[in-house]
Amino acid sequence: MESKALELHRNLKGKIEVNSRCMVKTKEDLALVYTPGVADACTKVKDKPEEVYNLTRRSNLVAVVTDGSAVLGLGNIGPQAAMPVMEGKCALFKEFAGIDAFPICIDSQDVNDIVKTVKLISKSFGGINLEDISAPRCFEIERKLKEICDIPVFHDDQHGTAIVVAAGLINSLKITGKKQGSIKIVINGAGAAGIAIAELLIFMNLGDIILCDINGILDINDESLNEEQRRMCFVTNKNKVKGKLIDALKDADVFIGVSRGNLVNREMISLMNSPIVFAMANPIPEIYPEEAYKGGAVICGTGRSDYKNQINNILAFPGIFRGVLDARIKDITLEMMKNASYAIANIVTKSELENGIVIPDALNKEVAKKVAEAIKKST
Repeated sequence: MESKALELHRNLKGKIEVNSRCMVKTKEDLALVYTPGVADACTKVKDKPEEVYNLTRRSNLVAVVTDGSAVLGLGNIGPQAAMPVMEGKCALFKEFAGIDAFPICIDSQDVNDIVKTVKLISKSFGGINLEDISAPRCFEIERKLKEICDIPVFHDDQHGTAIVVAAGLINSLKITGKKQGSIKIVINGAGAAGIAIAELLIFMNLGDIILCDINGILDINDESLNEEQRRMCFVTNKNKVKGKLIDALKDADVFIGVSRGNLVNREMISLMNSPIVFAMANPIPEIYPEEAYKGGAVICGTGRSDYKNQINNILAFPGIFRGVLDARIKDITLEMMKNASYAIANIVTKSELENGIVIPDALNKEVAKKVAEAIKKST
């Protein structure tokens, strides 16, 4: 028997579709929408390229681009198998921000192929959302596209995750009374998300970061580190702590997991200082909230919808793109991400904070509006 999700997909045969914004009922309609009338719009854009945003839908179009190399918890399943996820992402863009998004699943995992493909199609879109591309290639792809495209490029697995984590941490500090800038934060998982989280938290001066991977605390002398991990060694772990994850957790204030399930137990949490725990591996977190609380955790969040404080990128990307599209912003900066984090954090009410809730509900559609406003005010 098929699951409900599989049955839904089979019945729908795709979660998105294209709808016309104009009626074509008469010859006059046809002449205005298509030839000969459309030539006037073409000529106007040729003479004044910025008019494309006023005369076409480019102002509301986002490309959701993947190579299928790091899809959810499924890994490198390829571009075709990634299509259901990309369609889902496009549906969320529409539902939460009114943005028209299209899945672009590229049949190559070569950096230059992906960069060239996206650049060649970029004139059709107002923004590029990179999705489910594995590290470290994702860093290079994003960097190169930002250099050559005249529209914003945003890797949601990196920066969307970082924005929501930062929002949750801002509110967690309010509850615990911990002082911003003086806390010790351990991030387990030094891939795309882990590094992006570290960069944003450092930019926001939230505390000292210790990054860990499968071998333990990142060590500059470890020859297996990639270029991005090596770079992070120079801006994290100011006290030069060495060892495994358990060594990093001693007296730490915050644990952020973007790795894999069941890596942490309550005894490890008990080594921490009134801990804030965001265990975001999906579907099985690094530690379940009930176990973390038994170890002394004060605040817990996961990536799951069946626990409170779901760290979900849906709180970030719709509003981010709504803001940059409306304001025609060409680059999404760390300052914008910081402002987005505070916008998300400020939506949580005082009574919610008193009940240990540090993140808005994932289905709260007011979040995208507030994030968009924060992005536009950043310019």
